[in-house]
Amino acid sequence: MRHRNSGRKLGRNASHRHALWNNMVTSLLTYGRIETTEAKAKELRKYADQTIWWGVSVQPLVAKGDKATPADKAKLVHAKRMARQTVTTRDALARLFGEIGSHFVSRKGGYTRMLKTRVRKGDAAPMAFVEMVGLNAPAA
Repeated sequence: MRHRNSGRKLGRNASHRHALWNNMVTSLLTYGRIETTEAKAKELRKYADQTIWWGVSVQPLVAKGDKATPADKAKLVHAKRMARQTVTTRDALARLFGEIGSHFVSRKGGYTRMLKTRVRKGDAAPMAFVEMVGLNAPAA
């Protein structure tokens, strides 16, 4: 029985799932919108929202810049280290604490949304977009 065990296994072992979520969150932060299966999209929102929260939570400290106290700088470093556990590239991390964090500073949560799109031709898997709410995708 799976009592009190949340989350989908998706036919992967734990390390493979962690790598999957890390890569998908990084892609979402980099591109603003990604397409994946519905099951992965539903589960991804949990990890993406938590990671985005780290960028949003320290925006007042980022805005202070050089005027931040040592305690503020320590909180900023802590938030970056926690987000770095999930985000795999420096560019995505910089975008999280710059553009994305400042965009969502007035929201209390719900940073991502899932839009059902199509059925994949090869295996008839239901597909969906996962995107950040109200944020335009960067020019790639």
